[in-house]
Amino acid sequence: MTTAIPSIACLGVIGRNNNPLHISVFPSYNPSANAFAPIRTPLQFSLLLSSTIDVFDLRAKHNAAAGVGLSGDVGLLHAVDDRLAAYGFETNTGVRMVCVVDMRGRRVDAAAAAAAGGTAARPAAAGLRDAELKPVFRAMQGAFVRLLQNPFFEPDEHVPLGGRGGRSITSKKFSEDMKRIGEGWTPGVTSL
Repeated sequence: MTTAIPSIACLGVIGRNNNPLHISVFPSYNPSANAFAPIRTPLQFSLLLSSTIDVFDLRAKHNAAAGVGLSGDVGLLHAVDDRLAAYGFETNTGVRMVCVVDMRGRRVDAAAAAAAGGTAARPAAAGLRDAELKPVFRAMQGAFVRLLQNPFFEPDEHVPLGGRGGRSITSKKFSEDMKRIGEGWTPGVTSL
């Protein structure tokens, strides 16, 4: 018997000028085809990441009105549908990291998962706690800090209004780190 557990469908990094810096899309399990394929196109995920900017801004305004400083933790931004949910984290420099989770994205043999400790056998219907994604954001932030240590990377570069396109992260090492994070996370993982 197999069961579906949450997996990462997309990881994105948005610059402090609301410019998309990076997007990684990961395949999800499709039970009807019994295969793995992305649940949305890269363009659809790009639009989804752009929609999270509004949520980040609303929470920042709410926190400012309440006199609460920016904590860095944001958590669940919004549930896209019954399968996808967007979680976010904002650094103290204004860089936003978004993780889109597919609640039924990974197929696991329930008996083997239960014998291995049972943490991955929890059904997707139970949902996720914000704390389960902290390792993802910690690893994403660590990868971004390593990228910032590259003297040739300009984090504040953006295209002025009316400009064409934008500059994104082209580092192979950063892309490999995002791939490792996206493929390595499962609920209950404490370190990536």
